[in-house]
Amino acid sequence: MSWTIERDGRVAVVTMTTNKVNAQNQAFFADLHEAFDLLESEHPDAPVVLTGQGGRFSAGLDLGEHFPLFTGPPEKVAEWFAGYRTTNMRLFTYPRPVIAAVNGHAFAGGLVTAAVCDRRVGVESDARFALNEVPIGIPMPAVYVRMMAYAWGERVAAQLSLFGETFDAERARHLGVVDELVPADDLRDRAVQIAGAVPEDCLEQYAFTKRAAQAAALRDIADLADPLDVELPTWFTSPNAQHAHRRYWQRLKGVAPTF
Repeated sequence: MSWTIERDGRVAVVTMTTNKVNAQNQAFFADLHEAFDLLESEHPDAPVVLTGQGGRFSAGLDLGEHFPLFTGPPEKVAEWFAGYRTTNMRLFTYPRPVIAAVNGHAFAGGLVTAAVCDRRVGVESDARFALNEVPIGIPMPAVYVRMMAYAWGERVAAQLSLFGETFDAERARHLGVVDELVPADDLRDRAVQIAGAVPEDCLEQYAFTKRAAQAAALRDIADLADPLDVELPTWFTSPNAQHAHRRYWQRLKGVAPTF
């Protein structure tokens, strides 16, 4: 595991360090599960702060790993997505306070990771945010749209998912994508303060109330989102999707794709 876990009083501060921009790939997903395994075994009653490094929270899916996957058989995409879904659902339903200290840029799956935390503190900076999946040919999974609607409300979740708008930190605060903005030097302390606000002898009550608050979202995921997401492999691997993936790669990297 490359992530670090540090105690700050009662709070466990988890820093994502899989790679320089925390691009989400198989190593990233493995690191997340290992970190939360360790939290459960060694810090079971610790509220959690999740943050990134430098000026980046997470760049989202590692496109160098995933675009080639999306050119393959839909069955492989379905297998991959099952693991991806499990990773974010684990974070969403973790029974302790989980506060995202959004230290910088958060794109696509990286912004989803922040959304599935219980609260989000952003930094006053030139950070940029986007759910840019649709404009690059990636369908936004219904399960994630539902979790983001829980976090931000349906209108904001739909608006950001459908159009892939890139926006700054102040716009993120205005939309409720982050709950507040603080100076960079205060980010960790503020996130730790929020995470530790639930008294130690009330964590069981927090866990129960979190389950109650999420009950409608979890019902919708099981009854509506998961059946809809059966279609996902088709839309990840369609000819139009692959054309969009190659177009974006050419623009992003300045070289023709090899996938």
